[in-house]
Amino acid sequence: MEAQVIIKDITKTFILSKKQQKIERVNNKHKVAVNGLSFEAYKGEIYGLLGPNGAGKTTALRCISTLIKPDSGDIIVNGHSVMTDPEKVRESIGFLTSDLKLEAFFTPNYLFDYFAHLRGIDENIIQTRKKQLFEKLGIDRFAEVKVGELSTGMCQKVQIAISLLHDPAVIVFDEPTNGLDVLTAKVVTDYLTELKNAGKTIIISTHIFSVVEKICDRVGIIINGKLLLAKTIGEVGGTEANLENQFFDLVASESEEA
Repeated sequence: MEAQVIIKDITKTFILSKKQQKIERVNNKHKVAVNGLSFEAYKGEIYGLLGPNGAGKTTALRCISTLIKPDSGDIIVNGHSVMTDPEKVRESIGFLTSDLKLEAFFTPNYLFDYFAHLRGIDENIIQTRKKQLFEKLGIDRFAEVKVGELSTGMCQKVQIAISLLHDPAVIVFDEPTNGLDVLTAKVVTDYLTELKNAGKTIIISTHIFSVVEKICDRVGIIINGKLLLAKTIGEVGGTEANLENQFFDLVASESEEA
């Protein structure tokens, strides 16, 4: 299989403020968020990073998406290094994060055009992509409604549309169903599966076992910044119960070693 994203032994450390140390109840101001992480994601698959809050999932995805640089190691996306050629990496990636906040005053229609123009996309292509994405995600009826008046689920779908407006080969989504109602979550997971079947490479982070079981081809369990398990869904038993058992066994093992 063709690996489109290759994570090579990356490490990322942050310096905590006194306040952050107090919140996390630690004395060491250095926090290792990602610790020697390596894995590959292939064309036409969904790779799920599963872990508890604070495990390093979001930091890893931000490194892949060039928002932050690893302290060491490298990440190759579509043949380009995040360390030496981040601009080329960004051209290949669609990134969705909960940190993306859309301006409440503007409409989905305006925001889609605005971000597409920033990327220098041709006007005809913009309108074609917008029609496709808005219809697929059910945004079309709300295209002229201000973001501040939309539901949480609809805002999430608008963010997804904006993330995918340039038809990226690699899609990186941080907690794509977090906080969504069951109907909106199904629209999102069904569309991710459709994109996978179209040959896209998709990496998601989540803490929801059922999402991994439903849409992921492979799963990596990350705890305390380390990848402790990497298997296909079939290898972890193909059921949520088996995946959940293995996950909590790893959590218990890490707690005993800490």
